[in-house]
Amino acid sequence: MLNELTASDDSGAPVGCGPLLPSGTANAKSMRQQIFEHVRAAGRATRTDVIRALGISAGSATALTADLINAGLLREVESIPRETGRGRPAVALEVIPDTHFAIGIKLSDEFHSAVLTDFAGNTLATASLKTPPHPKSLDEILTEVGTLMQDVLSAANKNQQNIAAVGIGMSGIVDHQAGTVPWSPLLATRNSDFASHFETRFAIPLHLDNDANMLTLAELWFGAGRAKSDFAVVTIEHGVGMGLVIDNRLYRGARGMGLELGHTKVQLDGALCRCGQRGCLEAYLADYALAREAATALHHQPSERQSPNALLDALFSQAKAGNEAAQTIFRRAGRYLSVGLANVVQLFDPALIIISGERMQYDYLYADEVLAEMHRLTLNDGRSACAVETHAWGDLVWARGATALALSAVTDQAVAAIS
Repeated sequence: MLNELTASDDSGAPVGCGPLLPSGTANAKSMRQQIFEHVRAAGRATRTDVIRALGISAGSATALTADLINAGLLREVESIPRETGRGRPAVALEVIPDTHFAIGIKLSDEFHSAVLTDFAGNTLATASLKTPPHPKSLDEILTEVGTLMQDVLSAANKNQQNIAAVGIGMSGIVDHQAGTVPWSPLLATRNSDFASHFETRFAIPLHLDNDANMLTLAELWFGAGRAKSDFAVVTIEHGVGMGLVIDNRLYRGARGMGLELGHTKVQLDGALCRCGQRGCLEAYLADYALAREAATALHHQPSERQSPNALLDALFSQAKAGNEAAQTIFRRAGRYLSVGLANVVQLFDPALIIISGERMQYDYLYADEVLAEMHRLTLNDGRSACAVETHAWGDLVWARGATALALSAVTDQAVAAIS
């Protein structure tokens, strides 16, 4: 499970954040930045730890850590207790937390969530905002974002001038590099220049991405993915999303808009998806797809208005009570999930698939039959089956993943600024 909001271990030392495993390929980051990120990931590390982990000389470690200390990014702490209790305790290094602050935000249909963190990745405050569940103009969305940011800043006694960057995750097709949103179910118009309008309005750098990537970053920086160099995250909520980590790095594709698992086709001329096309995986698996069938199974009249969440809760209760029609809807969705997961395994061969999202409260979607069907649909001869874990996180964890996106960008700039 994700180590949410934990700031230190039993010894009082920070637990750190970020990938724990070194990259298996040539690292494009400077050695100075690799040192900083190693210390932040470890929470606290000696120079000897740095030398051993990164394979550099003692002289280089001394000189580069001195640069980071002089720049105000790292500091020496009194000691790390020795197990034997003999000899002088080693001096350790740790990140100075209040050097920079970042906000991470998850935008969704009914609630927006925000997390404020320091430079060491510690959560300082959280906030949420209920929002009308219908597509909005970009201006309306930014007004809601402004309210949410003010709430989380007030909770931490901070102001906008304290924030080095903001990360935002939202559903749909998001161009991370350009900061634009070609399509999102949250926005009434296509091809929104989201980042440019945000930065003009709030004068804070924005880093925008698909929300499934945000949850993947949360697992990579704070959760089960910290000790995995290659893994996939499949999210099931208002839509179906996917994030992929290869060699400790988030993979986005050539144009930054890949891995749209929910919009892969599982049925030609099939059910209508909210993207406007037919036969998409999420048209059989996402909450709006299940709610569409739930209304029929529960004999709801068109005049009866009920939110998708309420419909799904009622459907799940009926399934548990033995309603065959309700059970059939969940079983069918589970079979489509098996197909989607099997395709992920065949395409990417990850060491681990993490299934996450609010819909994972419905155990039909991760029943033994679903995973067994996934394994039957993959070529497993001569190799062990892909491991699958289920994490039913709330929106704050997605928002915390968005802080990782912002902190990563701030780190690049802060370390590059050292002369």
